[in-house]
Amino acid sequence: MVGIGVVLSGGGARGIAHLGVLKALEEIGIQPDILSGVSAGALIGALYAAGHSPEHILELVKTHTSSSLVRMILSPSGLFSPAGLGKLLKETIPHDSFDLLQVPLYVTATDIGSGESVTFSEGQLHPVLIGSSSIPGLFTPVKFGRHYLVDGGVRNNLPVSCIRDKCHKVLGSHVNKLYHDHPEQLGRFQVLEKSFHLAVANTVAAHALQCDIFLEPELQGHQMFETRHADQLFKAGYDVVLKQRDLLRSWI
Repeated sequence: MVGIGVVLSGGGARGIAHLGVLKALEEIGIQPDILSGVSAGALIGALYAAGHSPEHILELVKTHTSSSLVRMILSPSGLFSPAGLGKLLKETIPHDSFDLLQVPLYVTATDIGSGESVTFSEGQLHPVLIGSSSIPGLFTPVKFGRHYLVDGGVRNNLPVSCIRDKCHKVLGSHVNKLYHDHPEQLGRFQVLEKSFHLAVANTVAAHALQCDIFLEPELQGHQMFETRHADQLFKAGYDVVLKQRDLLRSWI
């Protein structure tokens, strides 16, 4: 059993807040001994586990993205399309292997065939990351072995259980906090986003109880399909950790 595990939820562009969480943990003196992630959280976790600093990953996101995640999703070569994401992963994690990461990583996806949540921690990495991030209806499922993988958040947007018995303390970072929005102000993609959040809320609440610390950065007004406020998202993640700094220092 290792010391500290960190779980990173899905959330599209909101996942940038995880970088602020990881940066603040480093400043407190905490380096995760094990990581678990889903969708955007899996991508952040993989880049971090491969040795990239939170600041460097933030710059990668800002460099490789335009202001609108919607345009990137719909573009065949966009960062969040399978082709664009595959290209980024080849550049940043060229070894394409769980086994060569510097920190053990667990990636959760959904098998759209069986309807089950599936978790991977060894072998080939890139297809699993792309599958875990493939939003149903926008991306084709990723065939990987006997599985057809789509966004892991469909079944489990806070994958705690796969590492709970492997570490003494678990911190969960969740970037899909529910807010009370006015329906007439919601556009098409905002309705899709809110529907997803409502569908997974009960499951997330149950899994949050398994965390020793459960963090929800304040992200009201930031949408999962919008990347132009990357610095603000980063700061929100950073700030929410600082509120727990005394408790976190007791973990060291």
